[in-house]
Amino acid sequence: MSPDEDRDLAPYTGWTRAHWTALADRMLAAAQPYASPAGARIDLPGPASANGAVSDGLEGFARTFLLAGFRVAGERGADPDGLLGGLLERYARGLAAGTDPHSPEAWPRPDQLGQAKVEAASIALVLQLTKPWLWDRLDDGVRERVTDWLGTVVGQPYPPINWVWFRIVVESFLREAGGPWSAADIEEDLAVHASLRRAGGWLSDGQERAFDHYTGWALHLYPLLWTHLFDVTGTLCPPALRETWAADLTRYLDDAVCLVGADGSPLLQGRSLTYRFAAAAPFWVGAITGAGGQPPGLVRRAASGIVRHFAERGAPDRDGLLNLGWYAAWPAMRQSYSGPASPYWAAKGMLGLMLPEDHPVWTEPELPLPVETGDVVRVVEAPGWLVSARRRDGIAVVLNHGTDHARPGDTSADSPLYARLGYSTATAPPLTAASAADPVDNAVVLLDEAGRASHRTGFETLFARELPGGVLAAASRGPVRWVDSSADGSPDHGSGRTGPTTPGPVVTVASVLRSGVEIRLVRVDAPASAAGRNRGSVRMGGWPVAADTPPETWAGTGRAGAGRAGAGRAGAGRAGAGPYAEAGTASLRSSLRGLRGLHRGGVATGKDDSPLGARTATPWLATDGVPYGDVLVAAVTLEGGGQGDEGGPDPVVSVHPSPDGGHRARLTWPDGLSTEIELPAVPPAAP
Repeated sequence: MSPDEDRDLAPYTGWTRAHWTALADRMLAAAQPYASPAGARIDLPGPASANGAVSDGLEGFARTFLLAGFRVAGERGADPDGLLGGLLERYARGLAAGTDPHSPEAWPRPDQLGQAKVEAASIALVLQLTKPWLWDRLDDGVRERVTDWLGTVVGQPYPPINWVWFRIVVESFLREAGGPWSAADIEEDLAVHASLRRAGGWLSDGQERAFDHYTGWALHLYPLLWTHLFDVTGTLCPPALRETWAADLTRYLDDAVCLVGADGSPLLQGRSLTYRFAAAAPFWVGAITGAGGQPPGLVRRAASGIVRHFAERGAPDRDGLLNLGWYAAWPAMRQSYSGPASPYWAAKGMLGLMLPEDHPVWTEPELPLPVETGDVVRVVEAPGWLVSARRRDGIAVVLNHGTDHARPGDTSADSPLYARLGYSTATAPPLTAASAADPVDNAVVLLDEAGRASHRTGFETLFARELPGGVLAAASRGPVRWVDSSADGSPDHGSGRTGPTTPGPVVTVASVLRSGVEIRLVRVDAPASAAGRNRGSVRMGGWPVAADTPPETWAGTGRAGAGRAGAGRAGAGRAGAGPYAEAGTASLRSSLRGLRGLHRGGVATGKDDSPLGARTATPWLATDGVPYGDVLVAAVTLEGGGQGDEGGPDPVVSVHPSPDGGHRARLTWPDGLSTEIELPAVPPAAP
């Protein structure tokens, strides 16, 4: 039975600490029947990962161990012989069997299998966190075997991404436990972490433009927890470095809290989305370590909102299990490294359970999210994002001109979860192979004579800035290409797929955002050689909407919105003489309206290509031919609440050549505000 809501203490979610503990206990109880006889593996149902079933079983142990550890630590040993004591006993037996090389349940060692390096960090973290109640009570022989197993990480290579923290955590625990460790390893890994730092407290998960939830649930989670749990005296981490990390977290959380929708949904962007409410982890880190700068009531509002968002939508499922998916099971969400227990990294989002019930984060009333107090308008420099969160519908969106999980000049295909022009808390890019090869949603592509869509990964960010009047603007450009990725069948949603490429012209895209309306401007520069020209067209896609039944769709020319009141839509909408295309559900409406140079429109539909619904619809507009050197303009909107477009008429856009060979666009908004932006000329190619 679920605990009663408390709308005095939690006016936005109703959740108290009792809801969190009840959910944790339900999840742990649901996983227990899948434990191996000696408890070293939790073999959850589902297809094995590329690492194999034995690795997946270790993953099930380690990731549920995280949740068990947070649960135990929060009670401070107050229940040694009850529910929590029984939990520790089960995991103690598993530790004994998994680290015994002669046991049929022996774990692969970190020096034998890369995934074991990941899971070793979770095990070490919980052993440190629960030291008085678990580690100190283990038999000497078990402690020795655990130390030997963990000790195989010393001197091992780790990829220069968030993984470096796995080695730091393990070796720091070994240092505390009197086992082998290497100061050189930790120094090397801290140097890698420093190389990942970017502007505004953000970190990239590698040297590529890989900005995603790993910034929060890994690259901000481990550093301050490390100093809090392992290096209290500061012998490994200089105080000045900890202060830098705390300042980074404060700046990052100031952005991150703006990316939580009023319904609690995190942004649907980046890989490993099946970790779901792990997105709450960085908020808890601030509360636990005293960093982050957010009041306790806001931390709990954000974290409870995120976890409740999933709990109310089938994650965990009716049996209490987390499956591969977003809400319900959706196998296409998996990556090659995903196994049945991978989703349990979501336990990181329940990190706050380690805080006792009298902590202010549990006792102070919830405070509203930024989107619940007013409209949010900001530029996030590092990922090249324009952020708009609207109080009227509670949806947070980002327009993306700086993230593609690649480096400038890369020639791979676009990754759906990184390279699209927009992401939100209410939509997800279609993720099936067809959608990846032929991007429509929030994409500007050239269609060749065969109808193949181009890709723009590797683009250059030109600018991202805030302008007077609550206007945001950003632009990016780069040479597009056609990629034959048919031989690359990987399920990964990180870097884009690869294959033979055909080069195309340079495409410049700019976004001007005000009051939730994006004015998108596009210019295709003529290739140097006439042989490089094609007879295709330019296609511009809007926001995808998803539902379990086919969304309603409209397309035509003239006054967008006319005649749709009978279909459940608001009156006339925005005026315009150009083409328009729209798709909508009872709660969401996506609209694309041509303002300059676009001739026709339609709606692309899909089936079983989104974790948000069985059917998708994405409006698009296109040209007849490729108008080289001209500027195309469209208005792009996403509206929630099943309402019509509330922003009034679109701005009047005029475009003029600029002295440097580029273009200057002037947007005159309905209230008279004038905004100008430059689409600079493409520099001549180097000889």
